[in-house]
Amino acid sequence: MEKREQMYEGKAKKVFATDNDDYCIVSYKDDATAFNGEKKGTILGKGVVNNRMSNFMFKLLETKGIPTDYVEELSDRETVLKKVNIVPLEVIIRNKAAGSFSKRFGIPEGTDFNEPTLEFCLKDDSLGDPMINESQIYAIGAATKEEIARISEYAYKINEVMVEFFKSVNVDLIDFKIEFGRFHGEILLADEISPDTCRFWDVNTQEKLDKDRFRRDMGGVEDAYAEMMKRVGLAD
Repeated sequence: MEKREQMYEGKAKKVFATDNDDYCIVSYKDDATAFNGEKKGTILGKGVVNNRMSNFMFKLLETKGIPTDYVEELSDRETVLKKVNIVPLEVIIRNKAAGSFSKRFGIPEGTDFNEPTLEFCLKDDSLGDPMINESQIYAIGAATKEEIARISEYAYKINEVMVEFFKSVNVDLIDFKIEFGRFHGEILLADEISPDTCRFWDVNTQEKLDKDRFRRDMGGVEDAYAEMMKRVGLAD
């Protein structure tokens, strides 16, 4: 597949056109941002971790009946994806209280939930990605009722699969953010699954193995990302 002009550059990736209108090539960067771009830095090797882990997880989820935009891994940093039209929503599943949930509701981090929570945020950095409910989603036309029903079904199923998988490598999946896209009328899982988009805590020590180490200036960020690569069996 021929890589052509750059179509887009975001905070964590570059996206290139190909000679096939249905596909694009994404290249993962080491650039790191937090708080909607207010904090910036570099996490060496992050692009490799996020690319390879996302592809691994997407292939696993495909085997469990979740359609994704994954096509082919080209290298440590580049992957061919279906060129989806992204639904302008961040979809967040939480299994324990952490981060903004703890701040909003005054619930200590690490508190177990009676059941997973599902949240939607409008994808708009200029507005700070505000939370949005289903009624508001339909009102502004961000997605249809049918699409939200499918997205919600997939999100809970993805959570079930990932909780079980990460538990098997001694990692608690605290919460995660995913995105979906439209491709020839079908809703597909898109974007990535990585330490950038998930909260991973060691089962025994509760050590954070994710981007919170960057957000909170905890140090050991590269080591945490490398540890997650090792846990899922992708370390060289």
